[in-house]
Amino acid sequence: MEDILFAEIEALYEEMVKTRRFLHQYPELSFQETKTSAFIQEQYQLLDIPFQANVGGNGVVATLTGSKPGKTVALRADFDALPIQDDKDVPYKSKYPNVMHACGHDGHTAVLLAIANALKKHQDQLAGQVVFIHQHAEEVAPGGAKPIIESGILDNVDVVYGTHLWTSTPYGVIETAPGNFMAAADRFVIKLKGAGGHGAIPHQTKDPIVAGSQLTVSLQQIVSRRVDPLETAVVSIGKFHAGNAYNVIPETGHLEGTVRTFNPDIQQFIREEIETITRGVCLANGMDYTYDYLYGYPPVVNHQPYAEKILQAAQQIKEVDKVQMIKPSMTGEDFAYYLQEKPGAFFFTGAQIDNGFVPHHHPLFDFDERAMMIAAKTLIAATLNENK
Repeated sequence: MEDILFAEIEALYEEMVKTRRFLHQYPELSFQETKTSAFIQEQYQLLDIPFQANVGGNGVVATLTGSKPGKTVALRADFDALPIQDDKDVPYKSKYPNVMHACGHDGHTAVLLAIANALKKHQDQLAGQVVFIHQHAEEVAPGGAKPIIESGILDNVDVVYGTHLWTSTPYGVIETAPGNFMAAADRFVIKLKGAGGHGAIPHQTKDPIVAGSQLTVSLQQIVSRRVDPLETAVVSIGKFHAGNAYNVIPETGHLEGTVRTFNPDIQQFIREEIETITRGVCLANGMDYTYDYLYGYPPVVNHQPYAEKILQAAQQIKEVDKVQMIKPSMTGEDFAYYLQEKPGAFFFTGAQIDNGFVPHHHPLFDFDERAMMIAAKTLIAATLNENK
């Protein structure tokens, strides 16, 4: 049956591209994806596959029941966009200013709809059930996965799979890892309160720019000098704002950053160390501060047998040149919550464009659309293998 369904996916490739490009032109931010959700619902109405709308928010969950008994396999795709200006010069460029599918979620949605289309055509040969989870709000914690799970959608699911079109990986490559695969992704915010004044009279001020600069450098010592080198962690400052004029020392400074970990003990240690260092720097500079640590998604931890099943499934696909287990990535994903509830695995589908790599969350982001066909075939093969 795999060969038949693979042929169906190949026949649906142009439709996948059309769907992806339509969604790319009309992106919606996290928790605002009402039109995208309505579009997905319309597709399932056309396919005559029963679905639930407004699951956990803007989520859509469809269920296809085969004619034979078997396991229930859930497949998940996200569909929110990012607050980024689309600077690509392509016909399918985003029509909305400062909103863009800069992470491939439009492609994920197109893949899952194509799988549903192909399986529906052969429902009489299908064993078990396939649950298609179209998830909103992956990009912004607390995310859409938790409320979808809390709705009970996974109660009767036996296994869950998902993929991410990954532009740092070449086209034709499938990657995953047993155990830790993607990191816990947290955020912290530090606000410094000093005393502003004229840039020519710095001794009469308490300079948050100097303090913030010291803090930025000092925080890097947490990983390099305080965390066991055999543990994995990242502390990065991504935002530092202070002042509005070249000759004025501002009163306040604002820093934001991210912490990435796998070990909860290391996560807690870093949280405490950030405040300890902030307190010390502010004490030395005679200023006050506030510190907020915001827990994001937990680590994506694949179940080893299912990570291996993904690679086995990918080996059945002619377009796949290489399958490999890789080191964990320090990026984050709320697919983690599904794997806390049910066995399964998440994997990367190589989608790098031949003429160069543009990272995710970049104004020029794009991917090799042929990767959608590989993603769809891999998920289909993994689904069918569960009922062999």
